Amino acid sequence: MEIQKILTLRGPNIWANFPVLEAWVDLGELKDSPSDELPGFNERLMSWLPTMIEHRCSIGERGGFFERLRRGTYPAHILEHVTLELQSLAGSTVGYGRARETATEGVYKVVVEFEEESFAKAALLTARELCLAAIHDRPFDVAAEIARLAELNQDARLGPSTRAIVDAAKARGIPFRRLNAGNLVQLGYGKRQRRIWAAETDRTSAVAEEIAQDKDLTRALLRTAGVPVPEGRPVTSADDAWTAALELGVPVVVKPRFGNQGKNVATYLTTEEQVKAAYHTAAEGGYSVIVERYIPGADYRLLIVGNRMVAAARREPAQVIGDSVHTVAELVDRVNADPRRGNDHATPLSKIRLDAVAMSVLAEQGLSPTAVPPEGARVLIRRNGNLSTGGTAADVTDLVHPEVADRAVEAARVVGLDVAGVDVLAVDVTLPLEGQDGAIVEVNAGPGLRMHVEPSSGQPRPVGEAIVGTMFALGETGRIPIAAVTGTNGKTTTTRLIAHLFESQGNLLGMTCTDGIFVGNRRIDGGDCSGPKSARAVLFNPLVEAAVFECARGGILREGLGFDLCDVGVVTNIAEGDHLGVGGVDTLEQLAKVKRCVVEAVAPSGYAVLKADDPLVAAMAERCPGKIIYFARDEADAVVRSHRAQGGRAVLVRAGALIAAEGPGETIITTLDRVPLTHGGRVAFQVENVLAATAAGWALGIAFDVIAGGLESFAASFRHVPGRFNLLEIGGATVIVDYGHNASALKSLLEAVEQFPHARRSVVYSAAGDRRDCDMIEQGALLGKTFDRVILYEDHYRRGRAEGEIIALFRQGLSSAARAREIVEIQGAVQAVETALRTAQPGELLVLQADEIDETVEFVKRYLGQQAPGREIQLTEALTPASPAPIEPAVALRHQPEPQLVT
Repeated sequence: MEIQKILTLRGPNIWANFPVLEAWVDLGELKDSPSDELPGFNERLMSWLPTMIEHRCSIGERGGFFERLRRGTYPAHILEHVTLELQSLAGSTVGYGRARETATEGVYKVVVEFEEESFAKAALLTARELCLAAIHDRPFDVAAEIARLAELNQDARLGPSTRAIVDAAKARGIPFRRLNAGNLVQLGYGKRQRRIWAAETDRTSAVAEEIAQDKDLTRALLRTAGVPVPEGRPVTSADDAWTAALELGVPVVVKPRFGNQGKNVATYLTTEEQVKAAYHTAAEGGYSVIVERYIPGADYRLLIVGNRMVAAARREPAQVIGDSVHTVAELVDRVNADPRRGNDHATPLSKIRLDAVAMSVLAEQGLSPTAVPPEGARVLIRRNGNLSTGGTAADVTDLVHPEVADRAVEAARVVGLDVAGVDVLAVDVTLPLEGQDGAIVEVNAGPGLRMHVEPSSGQPRPVGEAIVGTMFALGETGRIPIAAVTGTNGKTTTTRLIAHLFESQGNLLGMTCTDGIFVGNRRIDGGDCSGPKSARAVLFNPLVEAAVFECARGGILREGLGFDLCDVGVVTNIAEGDHLGVGGVDTLEQLAKVKRCVVEAVAPSGYAVLKADDPLVAAMAERCPGKIIYFARDEADAVVRSHRAQGGRAVLVRAGALIAAEGPGETIITTLDRVPLTHGGRVAFQVENVLAATAAGWALGIAFDVIAGGLESFAASFRHVPGRFNLLEIGGATVIVDYGHNASALKSLLEAVEQFPHARRSVVYSAAGDRRDCDMIEQGALLGKTFDRVILYEDHYRRGRAEGEIIALFRQGLSSAARAREIVEIQGAVQAVETALRTAQPGELLVLQADEIDETVEFVKRYLGQQAPGREIQLTEALTPASPAPIEPAVALRHQPEPQLVT
């Protein structure tokens, strides 16, 4: 049972719209060993994990999975269920799983839902070891492994304060993204995003945080503002601490001037020995120390969010109750055994620690850790009630007197905090502080929320919701408009055109595609950026007002989508040749399932834009949570007619006009002769790209006149769509630069080429090594039917194939060529392009495949500037080719020495 690889699908994916792990598992010798044929396996597994009786499995009832075990099921299916159960037992309740065999016998995809990636991967590996132990009758300490996984889960997951805010954001439909391994979280996308770090927001002032850290400065500012606080002062030594205690009058409190979570705080000190000992503890680590007058009463924490109190808790100090049998240390161990108590802030309560402060408090009571308290005796371990030192909290929100709440709000405003934990000491919180010698003793930045979310007693309070409410107004989700584009061909052109439409209405746009990541007019990353990582980079950028993402097959399979929802999902087409045979995608139906992820991620208020005359694309409509806009060149398309009859939207062409239709109503947006990308409507695949982009713009609420202006100002140029049917005149030859790299794209390109009257036609072409043999052979045959000269090349993307293997496959297709009479082989893409340009004749049509777009386009630009005259043109100019009169620069180049070629 070998785990070959684990894919982390963080965004919506082919399995689910939530995160899953996809493990590729080779069962090896176990592929023919169902559970009912493994001696003792079922009994061991069911005794080790009896709680799996709750797994309903495909049977659909309690005990369903156990029944599958008895009937006999395969080990990959068992690994799925065990992984899910281990996660749940360790504190992460998940339930979705799948196990499916791949095209390779014995190799399965095991899919499991997860919340924390590192923890889930550990659970998967542990599940494998448990299954193998059960198969081979080896011992396995289930309890110890679950405890280890639980600790990993606590370390990996968000803290309770951050989690409370994130849960509240999710409930409002606000997307979130964890930005580090800690508690830094982005809420929302782009320009509308906000950020939190635990209970601190991006509006928490650094100045206010510094003030809150300095307890003496906080006390002085509050006193100046008329907020009741205890008298006190900083001290410089143990002797000075005792002097201050005498000045203030005992009992006193000794604590670090800078600190939090009640660390090294000692209260109700009455003797010189106690005060000096407390000073030394508080001064550990070189901290300054302050001494304050002790305020009698209970310890309350009031949570202030914005300008109101949203929760209050009465905190009880860490304590144990004697039973005349166990020692103090043993009683502490029994209290710490409560599963709600942990070593950090990830659990509702913290474990009680017997540290120096605890020893001092015990000594004040005449006790030690080895003492056995009598039955019912209350033994304090701490005098302060902080949860972080083992205390508990009871909700008292409804009991707080309005004037007490007002003083707490005032304290937070004096310090300058938007979210604050205000510590109050009072005998009775139902009465004003001033009449009972009550006081505010601390104002804390980044207050812990767990005492309010999971109080030891009383009602939990929606504090996360309150914080989110101050960050996002009612109805706001922190989202920006998102359009996602997928399909086999036309993705990049459609993506760039939609981006242009957005920019036409003044949006600062973020865009990802195979040409890079763009923010506004700046490319911030180059190369193929059509995956989820690039999309997340755009959504992270706080300048971006809208986003358009190209979503390629590979990224969806590796990680899922880079966003949770989109407003528009466009599918251009599903066709042969796009990486079939790679990543477990062997058929067009499987490819459609991958591309369909974009449609399934459309928001209920959004639209899917689908190609009506492509059955695999049109069928995706039933999986769309939103509405549909179909596009088609043929207005009589049956899918379009049916959709319009039901009042639906469509974008179509009639008599050269681009029409937006809704039900029987129609609006002419513009005419194709005014849309330069389509070359007057002559390039069919560009017309379809324009239709798709127009539909997306309509779905996004862009006005028709803005759409028209955008279409009419977007040319098939190096500037707007480099490497996408760029048409040039170079040295008297007509040159097409195009990215097409699969059979379906090549067929569309050749359909356009047939309109050119040029007698001589040449092409530079290749393919990546991970394409199927049959795809390369087919493309070779297509080239041979259309071109007189075919220049084949190989470059660095052979992807596991031997040198010359790709060219040999193309030659196999060319062997039956009806037209090609000259076949040239060259190593290197740029060398092939240079050779083709240098040897091109006036009046010739030359197609340059730009498989490495930046490299090819930049070379052609340099060639134009240095070697031969030329310019970008429209197809109408190329329909009457230049006469073959010699052009001196080109003639001179043709007489230069030829490179070593194989013909």
